[in-house]
Amino acid sequence: MTHLQLLDEAVARHNDAEWSRQALELIRNDQRRSADTHLLRLDLPVLDGIDVYLKDESTHPTGSLKHRLARSLFLYGICNGRIRHDTPIVEASSGSTAISEAYFARLLGLPFHAVMSASTSAEKIAEIERRHGTCHLIADGSGIYAAAEKLAADLKGVYVDQFTYAERATDWRGNNNIAESIFEQMSREPHPVPTWIVMSAGTGGTTATLGRYIRYMRHATRLCVADPEYSAFFEAFSKGNLQATCDRGSRIEGIGRPRVEPSFMPNMIDRMMRVPDAQSLAGMRVLSRLLGRKVGGSTGTNFVALCILTSRMKAEGRKGSLVSLICDGGERYGHTYYNDDWIAAQGLDLAPHERALEAFLQDGEAII
Repeated sequence: MTHLQLLDEAVARHNDAEWSRQALELIRNDQRRSADTHLLRLDLPVLDGIDVYLKDESTHPTGSLKHRLARSLFLYGICNGRIRHDTPIVEASSGSTAISEAYFARLLGLPFHAVMSASTSAEKIAEIERRHGTCHLIADGSGIYAAAEKLAADLKGVYVDQFTYAERATDWRGNNNIAESIFEQMSREPHPVPTWIVMSAGTGGTTATLGRYIRYMRHATRLCVADPEYSAFFEAFSKGNLQATCDRGSRIEGIGRPRVEPSFMPNMIDRMMRVPDAQSLAGMRVLSRLLGRKVGGSTGTNFVALCILTSRMKAEGRKGSLVSLICDGGERYGHTYYNDDWIAAQGLDLAPHERALEAFLQDGEAII
């Protein structure tokens, strides 16, 4: 290498280092402008002595829990030298992560490309494009990984790969992660240490953070993961089969995967529930009516598992608290989950599940 080439390389490294400092400051400033999300206590008089809470992640600037993940992935990528001043960003995503990553890419002036299933809701696609992202739709959802990797290579960019890096990009010991936030907000409640925290898995990163933090802080809280109908995660947990696959994609956007993702950590989980899709979407609609605003399908999955655990605690005469998450709002699913024609076309009957959940919330009738 010539002296001139060495000099050019040194200048490039300096420029990248300066860009990294500025990029990190932009992300930190954005975080400072964003308050923590609310922890909502549900008013359910029938559950005397059992308190139920929902942490509302839909209030992030990009409207979902994935805002935290995207921020962590960008910080991780910049600090590890993967993301530089001119790096095209590529992600495989069913929508919400891509929306959040498009937000941060635009903040840093980087091009963003989302590789996603063609079945992703039109509302999510529009959100990505509104943030100047480019969507690449794949007919076979299981092919998004390879397609994203190839696109990143073609563009000389970075495949962010949320499914691999989600569990390691977040500081699970604290530093304002979601687990630390939950326990801080619960600290003055009647039952400050939850009996259960309930969460569903998309990458597995959030459940890994929750499980690790619970262990690290030596809390007695148990972690329950709710999995949708079409997903490999439940088999990985129940049978210890990390090679498990599912022959079709999840109908509940954002959660459930056709393979066991690298960020999914079954040893961090105390219990898993498989929630049928009809029950998930019934839970979504029941909770939406209870809150007076729409929530997304993955929140419905969380809510069903939350209600089942609460019902069992009530039947056993136990007191305590339970916490789950509102992952995103329902506005992104107007053409699917809130469309009765779409529900009918899927062959789903929500009515009996809605009645069972309503009976539990109103009269304390046990959920089987």
